[in-house]
Amino acid sequence: MQAGPDPKRKRKATPRPDLYEVSHLSDPGKAMTAELKSPISHQDAFLEAYRCLLCGGPLTPAPCMLACPAKVDVPSFIGAISVGEPIEAAEIILDDNPLGGTCARVCPTEELCEGSCVLNSTQQRPVDIARLQRYAIDQAFKEGDLLVPQRPQPNKMRVAVIGAGPAGITGAFELAKLGYKVTLYDSRPATGGLVRCAIAPYRQLVDPLEQETARLWELGVEFRLTTMVDARLKEELESSCAAILLAIGMGEDASAGCEGDKFKGVFPSLRFIERIKATNYPKVGKVAVIGGGNTAIDVAREAVRLGASEVTVLYPRHAEETTLFSVDYEEAVEEGVQFAWLTSPVKYEGNGSVTAVRCMRMMLGDPGSSGRHRFSPVDGSEFLIEVDTVVEAIGQLPRAEFLSQIPGIELTAGLVKVNPETGETGNGMYFAAGDALNGGATVVEAVRLGKVAAAGIHQKLMGQAIDN
Repeated sequence: MQAGPDPKRKRKATPRPDLYEVSHLSDPGKAMTAELKSPISHQDAFLEAYRCLLCGGPLTPAPCMLACPAKVDVPSFIGAISVGEPIEAAEIILDDNPLGGTCARVCPTEELCEGSCVLNSTQQRPVDIARLQRYAIDQAFKEGDLLVPQRPQPNKMRVAVIGAGPAGITGAFELAKLGYKVTLYDSRPATGGLVRCAIAPYRQLVDPLEQETARLWELGVEFRLTTMVDARLKEELESSCAAILLAIGMGEDASAGCEGDKFKGVFPSLRFIERIKATNYPKVGKVAVIGGGNTAIDVAREAVRLGASEVTVLYPRHAEETTLFSVDYEEAVEEGVQFAWLTSPVKYEGNGSVTAVRCMRMMLGDPGSSGRHRFSPVDGSEFLIEVDTVVEAIGQLPRAEFLSQIPGIELTAGLVKVNPETGETGNGMYFAAGDALNGGATVVEAVRLGKVAAAGIHQKLMGQAIDN
């Protein structure tokens, strides 16, 4: 079932000297807290920063900066580290990205800023931008310096932000910087959204979410957590606010629709990761992961860390049609994850507990509207994979029920349609950002969309555009 290297791969990843060794670990707690992008020392940070060519300029930004959705000024912050000024570096980062510490841990930097580093063209290892970014912000937060901008003069206009995930946090922060009275709502008891509860712990446990959230407090953002925005509260917000930013993300896991999905040992991906983050580790043996996205790869790699004897990812198309980041795919293969391409589950077998996945081989047809090939089963190709655990990681459902209650908001396949330049929806009071627009992408893309929406709100309310 194991495929070779991903055929869509254009650039061979530079081997990471710290690539996590999982085969010998028997302590799930230790395995779960071993980070992919671990911190570096002062000396290593200085030496790594010194490797940067500090390319780019006011007329021609550096490739790494152009590749960053949040537009972090990478050469400037690395330059500050190279002269022994990590706090200045952190200030540069956080000015562009309020979740700079989180993004340093969870961003696919190999595909973004580091993938665009000019050193790649010289056959050298790219600058380790992620670790340098983490180093700078960690130093500032360790010293108790949250680098909060000075509170502006209040403009007496109120904005509600619904959803305290990355897009909501970013939008709230940007609006508070502009003098708006911002109230942040979320049904969960803590901020962070899926970063807190469903980002794989080998990427990030919790920190530095607490410090990043504290920066909002210092700017005067009001929090209304454990608060569900129902029809009554929605009406109150519409009457008392100048604008409302929807950063509600996506809903529950989508189901693969297989018979037997209620058996013990069958998990939706979010619940599987939530249990790991809560140190309520599921027992695993042979694991099947259904899906071909980045959540699927995270689930598979965490299952290895839990001590699974075998982990197989099932996907009905070829490798090049997945949304996997290439580096994650290659590292998963190195860790022992197997991939069954052109394979789809049709039924989960068992007697109270799952014991096998009944699968069928797939054949590809013509490309669909998404550009990916349609697939259909091959007659007579059924076979069984023995398993103890199944994790379905095929995406999340949109929050269409809530969104459909707002007049004027247009949905496409359950996702909010907005003006991409401003984040404004068809209802002039509402703007939107984050996964509710794209169905789920990276944290840094949610940050970008939060900045776009905040700028759009400001432009509409004040007639002033701001650079996002």
